[in-house]
Amino acid sequence: MTAPRLISCAVVTTLALSACTTAGSNDPVVGGPTAGGVVGQGSAPVAGSDPATAPTVVELTAEAYRAELDRARGPIRDAIKKLNDTGGKGLDDRLGRTVSAMESAVSGLEVLVPPSSVKVQHGNYVGALRSLTSALSDAKEDVAAQDVCTGPAVLTGADEIGRVSPVRDSARALASLGDYPADVVSVKISGERSRRLGNGSFISSESRPGRAYLELKNGNNRDAVVVLTRGKKKVISVYVRKKSTFKVRGVRDGTYKVYYTLGVDWDSKARAFSRSCTFEQFGKSVRFRTTRTWSQIRWTNWTLTLNAVVGGTVRPKHIKPNEFPS
Repeated sequence: MTAPRLISCAVVTTLALSACTTAGSNDPVVGGPTAGGVVGQGSAPVAGSDPATAPTVVELTAEAYRAELDRARGPIRDAIKKLNDTGGKGLDDRLGRTVSAMESAVSGLEVLVPPSSVKVQHGNYVGALRSLTSALSDAKEDVAAQDVCTGPAVLTGADEIGRVSPVRDSARALASLGDYPADVVSVKISGERSRRLGNGSFISSESRPGRAYLELKNGNNRDAVVVLTRGKKKVISVYVRKKSTFKVRGVRDGTYKVYYTLGVDWDSKARAFSRSCTFEQFGKSVRFRTTRTWSQIRWTNWTLTLNAVVGGTVRPKHIKPNEFPS
């Protein structure tokens, strides 16, 4: 059985006296035109029907079509912007709301009968929007599996499979034919990246006037961010690169809960890894305590190993992204 390892060392500041105890052992394809109805001033009667009662389908005027585009543009634009501006917490719910808003808006566009001068461009635009909506819907599985962990990463994935550029291109084609408001992707979408902080970079930290240190060993194949909380307050957040070690010095006395997230590509704005993320809570609180006598000062140091080791004494607890203090 393997588990992370926790080591406690008691240090005494007398002449040469020190004691250390160890717990544990070894270290897009764009769709074709989808405009509904029949372009023209009227439609031929259906065979067998009464020409006097057959419905007449009338194409929209340029002004009316422009208003319909603008009505659909707002919800789609807002949904994409909100998805891009947010981090990892509640991503599955936000992505679901984004897809729902886009499906509703696109369904409304699909039944329009645009002016004949933009029939083809309208079809290309609606087809591209439908493809992007489908790609975002498919991304729900990747989010659930925590392969994709932030809103910007979701959009990057959709862009890389060719679902964003056709929306922008078809929107520009419409705008060039009559100033039709169809630009819905206002955010900048970057390609896949692998951003990292330096080993031991503090993302946040209270002052650390204590004597003790917490040594963090990350033997995993992914970088980590370790968070310490004291009571309900997050007090330290530090970046530890894969296959690296770092000591957080000056830790104040108190009892701490330790959380850590592993992943790839640290998004500093979202304060989350954008891909391959997991979230853990260390299975045991760690207590830092300083004691003083007339001749001695004693304190406790801790070593925490983030990866499983043979004979490890503490098992981590898998938690949901919403439970991680960020």
